[in-house]
Amino acid sequence: MIPVPGFEGRRVAVFGLGRSGLTAARALKAGGALPVLWDDSVSSRMQAEAEGFAVEDLTVADWSGFAALVLSPGAPLTHPKPHWTVGKAGDAGVEVIGDIELFARSIAALPEGERPRVVAITGTNGKSTTTALIGWVLKQAGMTVHVGGNIGIGVLALPAPTPGAVYVIEVSSYQLDLTTSFAPDVAILTNISPDHLDRHGGMEGYVAAKARIFAHADLSLVGVDEDWGQRMAAELEAGGRAGTRILTSAHPGESRDPVLSSETQASGDRGRSDPAQTDHSKDWVPAFAGMSGEIEAAPGRLTIGGRMAADLTRARSLPGRHNAQNAAFAWAAARALGVSHDAAVEGLMTFPGLAHRMEEVARLGRVRFINDSKATNADAARQALSSYERSFWIAGGRAKAGGIDDLEDLFPRVVEAFLIGEAAGPFAARLGDTPHRISGDMASAVKAAAGTAAATGREEVVLLSPAAASFDQYPDFEARGEAFRAAVLDLGAVPASAA
Repeated sequence: MIPVPGFEGRRVAVFGLGRSGLTAARALKAGGALPVLWDDSVSSRMQAEAEGFAVEDLTVADWSGFAALVLSPGAPLTHPKPHWTVGKAGDAGVEVIGDIELFARSIAALPEGERPRVVAITGTNGKSTTTALIGWVLKQAGMTVHVGGNIGIGVLALPAPTPGAVYVIEVSSYQLDLTTSFAPDVAILTNISPDHLDRHGGMEGYVAAKARIFAHADLSLVGVDEDWGQRMAAELEAGGRAGTRILTSAHPGESRDPVLSSETQASGDRGRSDPAQTDHSKDWVPAFAGMSGEIEAAPGRLTIGGRMAADLTRARSLPGRHNAQNAAFAWAAARALGVSHDAAVEGLMTFPGLAHRMEEVARLGRVRFINDSKATNADAARQALSSYERSFWIAGGRAKAGGIDDLEDLFPRVVEAFLIGEAAGPFAARLGDTPHRISGDMASAVKAAAGTAAATGREEVVLLSPAAASFDQYPDFEARGEAFRAAVLDLGAVPASAA
């Protein structure tokens, strides 16, 4: 646990007693604060009381006595309308913060020489894989690394800071909205596309929340595939901030082969003859104060300064364009923290991948089964579909705005689609002449897809990448992914771990 100082002897209101709320209360108490807890759920309040916390009805509490409100990221700060606790805090002049801000203040309170370093990652898609990949690379390089935040362990439940340690933290837009002083050493935005717009009042609000990750960062790594990322990078450069642009585009020599290039520009060095921009030796370590360089990565390779640096075809857990981008982020972050080129590349090669994210779960004859249940929107599904020339695609669930409209250019790669859940009908209509059938449930879709794929006699891929939320049939995307895994194994497929 990370004790939170700064509120010694003062009452701090904590609303929302899920994972982050209870953890924040424990961390505040460990730091000497007097947390006062409340939740709409009776069972959550009973759990808090069982742990010895003060539980008070915040609807009738005297808010003038609170030093701060720690708000659950699940409660709206501004939209669709502010949570009632936010209104009461505002009326009393009480600041509203979250667990990431408490973490930031805990780190800032340490003597400068004792502070750990922090890598923070956000983005609409890819942030969990990038977070896990960076953590893996740093650990393989022998560093003391703690990974958490919006992935896995809540940030304040991670081990207490020690000199030389690195925290690799995934942060959501909800969490960033509740920060004021978060100052990571390396801040990463993987990409940005419409999501959670109801909670941010539209796209501008969503982008503004994501941009908060760069407010006090030493080094910014910005994905600029979208206009929003380009604008963000331009604003950072205009402000004289050190940053790296990471771009995926078409490779000049390969018509449909995506390539990733990272163009770095520190303010004021345009046109400067800088050895770091032309000579990328394996011992080059960029400085936070002006990281300069160029990375190019297409699926299967990573090049630096035009020279092959790594053959990524050995990295079985990093297929496709989006994983080339993830690899570039991880390489740049690791190098910025002092990891050698060779150690960073070796970490990329040995990354085991994450469950439900382009995870190869099993093989049956010549058919591979890929679990990408985490793809809960079309943009995420695009990354998976574009990674395979052919696939037998299992899609559907509870559709998000736009459905699969943006995936039409990838329909030619779909040999046949097998549709499940509420979105089966609308997805079928959108697929048009692309072969498809409505399977309804996961088991039926897996059985049909496996049989159809096997009948070709070729090396084939059955891909679960739903492009929709899971809540019509499952409690979360993890449960959906496990249902896919179970259905595949029921067919007698050999688990990837045993292959």
